Amino acid sequence: MSRVYVPSSGPDSWQAFLADPAKHWRIGYSARTLAHSWEQASGLPSEVAAMFDKPAELLVALPEHKVPLAGGGRDSQSDVFALIRFGEETCAAAIEGKVNEPFGPTVGEWFAEPSDGKRLRMLQICDLLGLDTVPPSDVRYQLLHRTASALLEAKRFKTDEAAMIVQSFSISRMWFADFERFVSLFGILARPDQSIVTVLKSAQRLRLGWATGNPEHLSH
Repeated sequence: MSRVYVPSSGPDSWQAFLADPAKHWRIGYSARTLAHSWEQASGLPSEVAAMFDKPAELLVALPEHKVPLAGGGRDSQSDVFALIRFGEETCAAAIEGKVNEPFGPTVGEWFAEPSDGKRLRMLQICDLLGLDTVPPSDVRYQLLHRTASALLEAKRFKTDEAAMIVQSFSISRMWFADFERFVSLFGILARPDQSIVTVLKSAQRLRLGWATGNPEHLSH
């Protein structure tokens, strides 16, 4: 995986980093909508900035950032990975963009008859998230590994906290219930457009949030 990144020349330059550039780059879908949201913000989109309780500043944003996890297989690929300064602190944030697309398979579906590689990966995820056992079968696996990737990058960049933020452009808040179910693993209640901060068993601080994006970007 390359450690060299080049400056963006605009929203369309994000397309090349997608797993399937032709299929995923469509008007009204999350990848393209997210790119326009971040490029037009010239910094943090306001709804993402609102996830922090102090003035927040974007230091760097990396579209389609990959983080290797244990067990081989596919990396966890964040729609945007952002280093954010808020007040005197810093945050390593994995941003998951959504419109109406689901969060993918549940733990029950992904971990059915697991390979040795999947067992290793789940063990790492549980350790990072401070979970004693494999999460319930109805929890969405994507939310688990995306949060794990943020925690790994927070350690690598030595930030004060990690964050996993869903930036949703769905007017009806589709799939919020899945996010709410995931957050309940930490004994906390999720609310739209409010972040929740929890301290994990490792003493690492984790911020979780659902940020409602501006629907005007859906038409770009």
